[in-house]
Amino acid sequence: MHGSPHIVSDVMTHTVAAIGRGATFKEIVRMMQDWKVSALPVLEGEGRVVGVVSEADLLPKEEFRDSDPDRYTQLRRLADLAKAGALTAGELMTSPALTIHADTPLAQAARTMAQSKVKRLPVVNQLGMLEGIVSRADLLKVFLRTDEEMAEEIRREVVSYLFPAPTPSVRVKVRDGVVTLAGHIRDASLIPVAARLIRAVEGVVDVDFDLGDPVPGSSWESDADAREGGGDGRPG
Repeated sequence: MHGSPHIVSDVMTHTVAAIGRGATFKEIVRMMQDWKVSALPVLEGEGRVVGVVSEADLLPKEEFRDSDPDRYTQLRRLADLAKAGALTAGELMTSPALTIHADTPLAQAARTMAQSKVKRLPVVNQLGMLEGIVSRADLLKVFLRTDEEMAEEIRREVVSYLFPAPTPSVRVKVRDGVVTLAGHIRDASLIPVAARLIRAVEGVVDVDFDLGDPVPGSSWESDADAREGGGDGRPG
């Protein structure tokens, strides 16, 4: 089987705003505003990612601008107080940077973002050089796949693999990302296997089953005829 899962390189943004260690506080804020991003990779040398500066790293300067924190706050928020006095990206950045590789499956990238509570990840090569960036919004692009595209992948990668037959007895329908398998199978133990494989197809929202005796003249076949003929799929 091949096809899904898609990988980070399929959805990542290749043009990335980045800064050097010496970038000043105001330069960082200005670049975030210009590029409409909430974090910037920090590079050194020929493009190696050494850290990331986010809006969260910048906010302590405003938070503690006119305050005199008590000793308890000083001890509890020592790192934030240090950032409140920072002037450059090298002082502000979170390091080492949390990064990801271009060949990482999208599901793994999503888990990394969720577990680390970050909105985007720099994409680097084996030498740590910046290649792009992937955001939460990028990971959601898979849900823009058409129903027809997903149905074709499921027929090719799942149905033909689990239910091979000269005449397919299992039919696939996808509507708004929800997949339904209908028809008849001999081995019911394959249903959870099919569900797991279908959910692994990028863009699938949910899976449903309508498996039993085949119904002659079912609307499952007539849907395709209706689309070609412009009808509503009902027998005339």
